[in-house]
Amino acid sequence: MKLASTVTLACLVMLLSGTAAAQWQPAANDRLEQRAQQTIDAFRSKVPRSLPYFEDAYAIAVFPTITRVGFGFGGAYGKGIVVYGDETVGTTKFWQFTSGIQAGAKGFSMIVFFKDKAALEYYQASQTQFLGQAGIALGTFGAAGTPTYNEGVALITLTKLGLMGEFTISGAKFSYQPL
Repeated sequence: MKLASTVTLACLVMLLSGTAAAQWQPAANDRLEQRAQQTIDAFRSKVPRSLPYFEDAYAIAVFPTITRVGFGFGGAYGKGIVVYGDETVGTTKFWQFTSGIQAGAKGFSMIVFFKDKAALEYYQASQTQFLGQAGIALGTFGAAGTPTYNEGVALITLTKLGLMGEFTISGAKFSYQPL
């Protein structure tokens, strides 16, 4: 009798932990998915504060490289994938325009963590967001992001390479294309 209840409990735990915590594996022939996996590995090793987000997220959007250039006015662009559970459910793109005090260029990676289904659905609707930013990037030093979920979404970035200083206001557009 005790063995049956232990087996039932183990099955229930496995069933409930299956959504976003499931181990996603990139397709062997998809370069963007391979780069996304490398980005996830880099965040896990270089940004320890991201670890709880990986455990709690309903889904994630991974941008392996976003390129940003600015001098007074600026912009950024990158593409990535959206992962739910153990599968890639779509591709995504990020555009950003900025205005303010800024000079330089940088490359960075970004992961968007979705707390729940509602946050993911809002993202999939590809709404424009307005952001304020301040920061500096020097070489490969720099990590930034939201300290907690804001309206069901948390963003964490990791600088790859660059030299940029900024105090700007920006508009960001995310697009989503289901597979």
